[in-house]
Amino acid sequence: MKTLFLLQLVSTFYMVGLIWFVQIVHYPMFALVGRARFTHYQQIHQLRTSFVVGPMMLTEAATTVAIVYWPPPGMGPVFTWTGVGLLFVVWISTACLQVPRHHVLASRFSPRHLRGLVISNWIRTFAWTARGILLLIYLFQVFPEY
Repeated sequence: MKTLFLLQLVSTFYMVGLIWFVQIVHYPMFALVGRARFTHYQQIHQLRTSFVVGPMMLTEAATTVAIVYWPPPGMGPVFTWTGVGLLFVVWISTACLQVPRHHVLASRFSPRHLRGLVISNWIRTFAWTARGILLLIYLFQVFPEY
């Protein structure tokens, strides 16, 4: 149970840090690439990002599901299901909002889709941040001396 929680904690905070970097630095800089090289840049971005994001998103999802069945001591259903709900928001947002915009941007530069990507990504940024806060609350309940 502790291992599941630690894996979830690490994978979630990895994603929290990454999503804030993407939201504040990376996505806004897409506009600076220029039309001529944008689609090539976007295609490379998608490929490389999948190697950085994929394993941690899958680890986080697997541990979130596992914790539903094997929660650590003191992690009640409110923590567990709130975490599931927030992760659901992240995955639905990714599948329905960000991925389609990335696909358009991989084929052509579109200021509207780029703007939509930056704005819609706030959903994931807030959901992952809330997951991180939720896990910290649990951590400090388990280890109150910290």
